Amino acid sequence: MIELNYEFFWKEALNQTFEEIGEQEFNRWFVLVEYRSAAENVLTLGVPSNFYREEVKRRYKTSLEEKLKLISDQDITIEFEIGAVAPQVKIREESEKQTEQSAESVEKPATPTPAVKPSKDKKPPHPHLRPSYNFDSFVIGVNNSFAANAALAITKNPDGTAYNPLFLYGGVGLGKTHLTQAIGNYLYAHTELKIIYTSAENFLNELVDSIGDKKATNAFKNKYRYTDVLLMDDIHFLQGNKGATQEELFHTFNALYDSNKQIVFTSDRPASELKHIPERLISRFGRGLSVDLSPPDYETRCAILKRKAETKKVGIPDDVIALLSKNISSNVRDLEGAFTKLIAYADLAGKKITVEVAQQQLKDVFASPKQANMSVDVIIKVIAEHYQLSPNDLRGKKRSQKIVIPRQIAMFISHEITEFSTTEIGQTFGGRDHTTVMHSCNKIKEKMQSDPKLDTTVQKLVGLIKEYTAKS
Repeated sequence: MIELNYEFFWKEALNQTFEEIGEQEFNRWFVLVEYRSAAENVLTLGVPSNFYREEVKRRYKTSLEEKLKLISDQDITIEFEIGAVAPQVKIREESEKQTEQSAESVEKPATPTPAVKPSKDKKPPHPHLRPSYNFDSFVIGVNNSFAANAALAITKNPDGTAYNPLFLYGGVGLGKTHLTQAIGNYLYAHTELKIIYTSAENFLNELVDSIGDKKATNAFKNKYRYTDVLLMDDIHFLQGNKGATQEELFHTFNALYDSNKQIVFTSDRPASELKHIPERLISRFGRGLSVDLSPPDYETRCAILKRKAETKKVGIPDDVIALLSKNISSNVRDLEGAFTKLIAYADLAGKKITVEVAQQQLKDVFASPKQANMSVDVIIKVIAEHYQLSPNDLRGKKRSQKIVIPRQIAMFISHEITEFSTTEIGQTFGGRDHTTVMHSCNKIKEKMQSDPKLDTTVQKLVGLIKEYTAKS
């Protein structure tokens, strides 16, 4: 079969699509679609996953084929191949260059030089990265496809010029750390780049340990400012009175960014909502691409459990997968935790996994108050409205009885139904420290034991908060 070169037609169709849908949507769905080959009236595209293929087919296949017909005056059908692709980050520039070339060329296009060259020798695992956190084990769904594809794009173009920094944010257990470490594991295995993965808390601790020792301070600065890729988890930890660490991160960021070194941050909230962090640092977090990860939908939860079962090589009936997926909607961590508990019970008790067994063994999980990705800001809002106060009253310093009790209730509920630490909760409540939060929690817990009315009020408030969260 004669292989044709339809790449000119494909570039022009992409150019027209860009004009129609805009840069943001184009980058979401076409940055990892790659021209592969063409035969008579057939154009083959490369995509990174089944999910990506199905979404591009559903959204754009018909429109693209119509454009190809108008451009080429031929009926060209689009087909897809799944496999690794190089990101098409300069598609419009390439399209313009190719307008000078003949559209009727029958030469096979040259194979592009890979952006990432594989390492000759297999390396030992990176000391700070979990090998299981890779792209193969990450289930892509509607909730995380943009973030996953941005992460994949970085692995194909790690020179810090595409999405830099990449800022991933969202609630606990949604895959931020998995994606971040997947970037690190891929680049560590396939390049000679120096990869640093750390948490914001560890960054702070290293800085503190180096203070007072000039040699150690210089070593710390050199370590972070002269790496090739910096992956930093939980940047929200640097909220509050951490001026020296914020200052050091500011200079580290500048050194890496100016040298086109790739930076990835994760956070539990958008950069614009981080509190008590200098504006100049916030603005740098927002220089690149910010992407949120939301809780997985039902179909993605089912896919995650099926992938988990395949990995563990255990059989789990579809009705049990459906039961777990319907009842655990908070995050991947809760879902996988319930799955692991169920598998362990079945193995130790020598029982088959059935809906009845799952309902019995996971009844506490299904009723867990930490099912939803609760926001402390929502908790403050609901409680302030209940007590006819403003959110600023609960966050502020006033200590009148009218405000203190609702504030303590808000801290108690935040501690009970979210997975934020007492330090993080304290930061949301006007920068209070974790001992203040624990004191408030203990006070409310004691009062609830002796005052049934307060216990009823707290339960009512929890219900209102969950209802508000479900509607939003």
